[in-house]
Amino acid sequence: MSTTRETRSGGEWLESWDPENEETWDKPLAWRTLWVTTFALFLAFVAWFLPSALIPKLNPLGYSFSTNQLYWMAAMPGLSAGLFRLVWMVLPPLMGTRRMVTLTSLLLIFSTLGWGVRVQEPTAPYWELMVLAFLAGIGGGAFSGFMPSTSYFFPKSKQGTALGLQAGLGNFGVSAVQLLTPYFIGFSALAFFGTTQSISMPGAAAQDVWYQNAAFIWIPLMVLASVLAWTMLKSVPIKANVRQQFDIFGNVDTWLMTLLYIMTFGTFSGLAAQFGLLMANLYGIGNADIVSGTGAEAQVLIDGYAVPDVVKYVFLGPLVGAGARVLFAPLTDRTGGAVWTLVSGVGLIVSIAFTLPALTPDTSSAAALESGFDQFLWGMLAIFLFAGIGNASTFKQMPMIFEKRQAGGVIGWTAAIAAFGPFFFGIGVTTLGPTTFYAIGIAWAVMCVAITWSRYARKGAPKPS
Repeated sequence: MSTTRETRSGGEWLESWDPENEETWDKPLAWRTLWVTTFALFLAFVAWFLPSALIPKLNPLGYSFSTNQLYWMAAMPGLSAGLFRLVWMVLPPLMGTRRMVTLTSLLLIFSTLGWGVRVQEPTAPYWELMVLAFLAGIGGGAFSGFMPSTSYFFPKSKQGTALGLQAGLGNFGVSAVQLLTPYFIGFSALAFFGTTQSISMPGAAAQDVWYQNAAFIWIPLMVLASVLAWTMLKSVPIKANVRQQFDIFGNVDTWLMTLLYIMTFGTFSGLAAQFGLLMANLYGIGNADIVSGTGAEAQVLIDGYAVPDVVKYVFLGPLVGAGARVLFAPLTDRTGGAVWTLVSGVGLIVSIAFTLPALTPDTSSAAALESGFDQFLWGMLAIFLFAGIGNASTFKQMPMIFEKRQAGGVIGWTAAIAAFGPFFFGIGVTTLGPTTFYAIGIAWAVMCVAITWSRYARKGAPKPS
């Protein structure tokens, strides 16, 4: 057994790799691959959602963008991530895990460095920040390459746990960048490069901050991820050119699973990117009925109302969603994914309906606003919870429904389409308004529940998973 493993692991490309054969499966190599690629994926999500942590603070830092411009900027990483995922989904068989993860980790540096430079002075033109937001989508694109390549290393019986851990821990990059940004920007000792900025909340004195810390702190870790990938990873030879990989589109389950993953990860990524702006525009400094003026001259118009600081709450949603994905992944290996996708859909219907009234703030009194904010916050966290459960369950379903080569392609494709979530959520909220857009979300979840029940979850279903 040891001789076989040594032979297969001697170069970059493994030989005779069959994770379904328990006697020859190199379990330590598989788990090493999982942890290294998960570390890289965590940083990829950091790069992807770094703009969402900085964009709500651009105007307080001295920029003067309109609400629509900010929504479009926050939506841009979602648009580009979806496009990049269409590229990354075909890379695992062509480049292999080692080269793909190494190169991707290095590419993350460009947008991260750019944001660190441009938050220091409010002088960047709008188009330049939009380019940086677009490049941040490379971090989102990585998902469609990392996840399929990791699935090659594990047997089907363990793919629910492995992919759930990787995706869930990777998703923690979203909450990490949003949670840690307020702390990083307050430490002058970390500001080895750049200048000091001044920022204030309504009714509070201005304070010195160093927003470049929120970007620069991650760059050494991105370099480390590329080094670990190059020195510790192997690649599984999967024979499939680009044309062969596209045969997944002739399978009806590819399209049905795409609809389900839009419901789950599309919701997670869309809300994660827009959560801060939505909170600010409904219950914070972006609502002209609540706050008048900007910067040090800003005044709260409703006596007794404490305007919430977005950065203190925005990380909670992604944290709940990512945690649910990690915790529920092992359960999907025991019970199958379809039943939990069903739970996810029903939970989303209920939680979105609960949140709907809070999308129209009652500005008649401080008590009414505070009650509405509480309902908004708890409703949003419930949406994140059920979206996270569905993220875990759908990734268990796909390896069970499709054969190995196709499963990797379907994982990449569904992830690519769902990555447009931040873009469509931003455009939907801007053009339709939050209430109408959320109502559409309920209708989508109802459709997905019907698909899951009839095709995958009921007794005698055509594709039980």
